[in-house]
Amino acid sequence: MKIVRFEHSGHERWGVVDADLVVPIPGDDSFHVAIENARNLRVDDAVALSTVKLVAPVRRDAKIICAGLNYRGHLQEMKRDLPTHPSIFLRFPDSFVGNAENVIRPRVTDSFDYEAELAVVIGKEARYVANSEALDYVAGYTCMAENSARDFQKHNTQATPGKNFDRSGAIGPWIVTADEIPDPSRLTLIGRLNGDEVQRTGTDDLIFSVSHLIEYISSFTTLYPGDVIATGTPDGIGMTRTPPRYLKEGDTFEVEIDSIGTLINYVINENRRGK
Repeated sequence: MKIVRFEHSGHERWGVVDADLVVPIPGDDSFHVAIENARNLRVDDAVALSTVKLVAPVRRDAKIICAGLNYRGHLQEMKRDLPTHPSIFLRFPDSFVGNAENVIRPRVTDSFDYEAELAVVIGKEARYVANSEALDYVAGYTCMAENSARDFQKHNTQATPGKNFDRSGAIGPWIVTADEIPDPSRLTLIGRLNGDEVQRTGTDDLIFSVSHLIEYISSFTTLYPGDVIATGTPDGIGMTRTPPRYLKEGDTFEVEIDSIGTLINYVINENRRGK
């Protein structure tokens, strides 16, 4: 099942994609209610998928917790040692847009880099979750273009400034429910820049698996329905290329994950008013 957050007639709400239709999910706007009611739909309320705008499937009050340097190939290209614990940083919900929307290249950086990632969406409250039970807490999976301003990322030991420019990343186009992806370690992740394949890996190359990340993160914070965990980007980033290949206005970046779909976004420059 594909769960979307969509805008129609000036309102945002949760829905389920059914072929070329979107069926609104009844109930309040919380993600846990959307999950509970996603199979109790009235097809009579459906609207054409072509008439709605898909927005980022994450609420403004959600935690977005990201793992860095979490693929073996990426660790090698960055010339780093194998870590003993996940490298964790946070992103703000307003740093993301949805599918087919413009990603904004910040005007204060010349090193805006692409990052294709698998993202995990939490389905129920999770605290001190054991690795062996972690996947039971997953609502579903989606694509993420995490993207980074590399110069700001290097200003200090914290990645936060380089990761949180407004509308600099993307997530979507939808959340595929966990029952359709029983093993998230058997997916193929691809990043394409202007049609060129720049990243490709199997998620079995993750250093810390989805289960391990949930176990570790839930040991220091409570995860709630709708919270998102970004699992990291593989090798092939623009910063490590010779010469570096950074995102610029007019570029198209795609993130494709089998069993989920393809997230497509277009890069524009930030204007002088910061929008």
